[in-house]
Amino acid sequence: MKTNQIGIVQGRLTASHGRGIQFFPFDNWQNEFFVAAELGLSDIDFIFDLDRFEDNPLWTKTGRNTIRKITNDSGVVVKHITADFFMHQPFFRNSESVIRNNIFVLINLIHFAEEIGAKNIEVPLLDNSSAKTEKDKKTLADSLSEVIAKTNKSDINLTLETDLLPNPFLKLLEQIKEPRVKIVYDTGNSASQGFNPKEELTTLKDYLSHIHIKDRILKGDTVPLGAGNTKFDEIFQALNTLGFNGNFVLQAARGTDGKEKETVARYKKFVLNCLR
Repeated sequence: MKTNQIGIVQGRLTASHGRGIQFFPFDNWQNEFFVAAELGLSDIDFIFDLDRFEDNPLWTKTGRNTIRKITNDSGVVVKHITADFFMHQPFFRNSESVIRNNIFVLINLIHFAEEIGAKNIEVPLLDNSSAKTEKDKKTLADSLSEVIAKTNKSDINLTLETDLLPNPFLKLLEQIKEPRVKIVYDTGNSASQGFNPKEELTTLKDYLSHIHIKDRILKGDTVPLGAGNTKFDEIFQALNTLGFNGNFVLQAARGTDGKEKETVARYKKFVLNCLR
């Protein structure tokens, strides 16, 4: 677990001004790479959301060229793309036309990820996109299997984040049965659900891609790191035992608008202390 493997979710280096905790910063996305470099962060987890998705630089050739230039100039790369698009428009409980469009979008995102040097596309299965029933899970598995089959020359992974208990989550992964489907583990969402992190990480270790660093109250909101119910000591001990050498991505609570650098620097220090 190396210190140069700490990244941040896009938008956390931009003042929210009422836009919520997570959004694509159309007005500041390029500058975030250089701020991240100042803070010694290795990467930015690129956001691709349903809102204004056609304006997202990831969606256009010109935009992707710009992303490549900025990653080269700043030294801060894109390892992961968080496809919040599918949180608002899931692969299940939707019409066939919507599901077909989702498959089209995800296939394109895989090709776009290759262009900018990313390795993973995160598919959130939370809140509105929570896979609640066996029908939901089958529809999801069928869709992802089709995407994998149609991009079989690619090595881009699809990383799932769910609110499922570890054994049902493992069952879903075994149902999908695709080596390129892995998981992103969110420390705060696990704490909010009251899950046992050691059990989760041990059960799902073979699929573990990277970690979202967050703190949440049990059954409650995201709070500053160290202020909630996340068992960071237990999590980092388990990761060390498992020999985890992947990426940590800060997705923590926002601080005061205009104080993003100070907030993120404090969070980075928190993670470094956990790694010691």
